[in-house]
Amino acid sequence: MTNFKYLNEYGGFSEDGKEYIIKMSKDMKPPVAWAHVLANPNFGTVVTNNNSGYTWYKNSRLSRITKWSNDVLIDTPAEIIYIKDKEYNKVWSLSPILNQDEEEYYMTYGFGYSKLTTLQMGLLQEHTTFVPKEDNIKVNILKLKNVTGEKRELNLVYYINPVLGEDETKTNGYIDLKYDKNSNIVYAKNLLTQDIKEQNIYISSSENIKSYTGNRKTFIGKGTLKEPYGILKDSLENENSLGNTPCIAIEINIELKAFEDKEIVFILGADVDKSQVTAYKYTLPQEAKEELENTKRYWNELIRKISVKTPLESMNIMLNGWLAYQTIVSRLWARSGFYQSGGAYGFRDQLQDTMGIKFIEPEFMKEQILKHAEHQFIEGDVEHWWHSETKRGIRTRFSDDLLWLAYVTAEYVKFTGDASILDKKASYVQGENLKDGQDEIYDIHLKTDYEESIYMHCIRAIDKGINLGSHGLPKIGSGDWNDGFSTVGNKGMGESIWLGFFIYEVLNRFIPICEIKEDLVKAEEYKKIQAELKKALNIAGWDGRWFRRAYTDDGDILGSIENEECKIDSISQSWSIISGAGDNDKKYISMESLENHLVDKQNGVIKLLDPAFDKSKLEPGYIKAYLPGVRENRRTIYTWCNLGNYCLGDIRIWR
Repeated sequence: MTNFKYLNEYGGFSEDGKEYIIKMSKDMKPPVAWAHVLANPNFGTVVTNNNSGYTWYKNSRLSRITKWSNDVLIDTPAEIIYIKDKEYNKVWSLSPILNQDEEEYYMTYGFGYSKLTTLQMGLLQEHTTFVPKEDNIKVNILKLKNVTGEKRELNLVYYINPVLGEDETKTNGYIDLKYDKNSNIVYAKNLLTQDIKEQNIYISSSENIKSYTGNRKTFIGKGTLKEPYGILKDSLENENSLGNTPCIAIEINIELKAFEDKEIVFILGADVDKSQVTAYKYTLPQEAKEELENTKRYWNELIRKISVKTPLESMNIMLNGWLAYQTIVSRLWARSGFYQSGGAYGFRDQLQDTMGIKFIEPEFMKEQILKHAEHQFIEGDVEHWWHSETKRGIRTRFSDDLLWLAYVTAEYVKFTGDASILDKKASYVQGENLKDGQDEIYDIHLKTDYEESIYMHCIRAIDKGINLGSHGLPKIGSGDWNDGFSTVGNKGMGESIWLGFFIYEVLNRFIPICEIKEDLVKAEEYKKIQAELKKALNIAGWDGRWFRRAYTDDGDILGSIENEECKIDSISQSWSIISGAGDNDKKYISMESLENHLVDKQNGVIKLLDPAFDKSKLEPGYIKAYLPGVRENRRTIYTWCNLGNYCLGDIRIWR
């Protein structure tokens, strides 16, 4: 490990920065699960350092194939490869957390794949996992090398804990198994009627399936997940899952001569209609390895279209691959990590995600704009988040969501020069309007037949978003960019200073768009609104040494020197610069205040706000339910070097 960069107690980057390798043993392992996401637009899996994780098809929350453990400490595997040596009757697995041995394990994370390597019981074991760029399948390539001088007879069992839906408690007893001997495939189908119909999967192997079972109780039996009773017997029971606590386990037998090596493939797939063709393609070890190389090549060509060189090597490693990979695979496609398995699209979330990756592929931005426009109501507001598969989403009074459509569209046109997107047509969704005193509705929102151009979608969003209050500042509703400000203005009177700066910047970007469309009336209207906003921001939004954050429904001020908590908030100061709406003297004074009050040089962080909400009379919303320093409540603004959700090293990258 001495050749690796940024080595901590547990691992480090490879010399070229393209891999992160975690070293584990019985007495040395990461304190929590460290995750890595492998996915394509329709299918994916989260892999952890324990060779654990879970798999889904289309929606990482609503259509899980295997169980999401949601426990970073125990990290119970939902997919396990067991090995039994027949002569010694010894059983172990390729999940380090289940083994109580003294062996060393190395987990490697790369772009589009993971690889676990260890030496156990005289067998060199290399387990590579990947998700191809197109097919809806998880491929496990297991290479076993017998490093002893004697023949080895081995039983291998590929086990999964199936869900085939959102929650295993709902599908328990309703999963039907079918073994097709001719195709060497075990099929599983969820017989419950669900919102998502495609909850059918299959598993197979490059070797002939000797036996299988769908009954977890008889498979685990008197044993444990570490050493199931079923694997100790000569064969599995060939039982169905229907009416039983389900599992899917297939058994194969292999023989290794002295010093011989062999590659075995296990696959877990969805899209049953294509199962036989896809299974045949990936259960040939050579074909599977070729697809692995194709996947690696795809990612390397995509994320290395540009190269960034700075004096800070850790910055280079993250910018030249890892941040782009994580954004695409985890944020846009999986919409999942280890600790949060949401599956939904957030209106602002994925639009923002495309801003950074436009440098390598602006098509992501275009696709997201077109997708999100179709989740806007004719009134101009939008679904805060939604599940495409069920047509369900949440309509809220969030004040900033809708504006990101115009912000990102203008950025796309400016960056690419492609103004044709403005004329692309997109429909709206329809749903029940929010009643007085109602902050949100979660409901089915169906697509309407009425279509308008993306330009008009943006205009509707801007016009809806410009909703000024008594101070001449935009009303905050049930939250702005800080979701936790849920009761600052949900009665209809609270105003947001940050939102004022944001709208000013949206207009900065969109006035030229209006001029491109020769909509000069709208352009002049927006210029007048800008002038009014700038005046209000620099008068009602100014606190003497910095810009305030918000006015509440009750007239309290957030971001004031007179406050016990939330005296200053960083985004009001930074967006006074970004938007250009702050008066020159105020911009410099406010940034000086930000540095004095929010920049913690000793710990290398910038606080979002300070002091955190805790015990004062201010009641801004659910932000106060977070402990001081957690999430929106004074969370720090920086990005840790991470692969998934958890810090892998003391490398800090400024946003």
